[in-house]
Amino acid sequence: MAEVEIVRLDQGQAGEYHAHVPGHSALGRLTWIARDDAAGPVRVAEHTLVPRELEGQGIAGQLVAALIADARALGFRIVPQCSYVAAQFRRHPEWADLKA
Repeated sequence: MAEVEIVRLDQGQAGEYHAHVPGHSALGRLTWIARDDAAGPVRVAEHTLVPRELEGQGIAGQLVAALIADARALGFRIVPQCSYVAAQFRRHPEWADLKA
């Protein structure tokens, strides 16, 4: 797994997580949109994007892990619109309480 720094960019109703890998100018991204539903705040995980030169290093998984950690810390649930995020929810039944 690559050494990665994950940074959350919160722009109010939308945002991204960026994965910075030392020695690379390219970065991985997970984009989201915030909304509220009857049960409270939700973030729709739209896209997980990892450039070809960074593939195979576990970066997408680290981006999702950052989203999950923030959901627990900040109290929102996740709509896994992105197919990668949806697949990670299937692999991690312990996250079921975070799925909107």
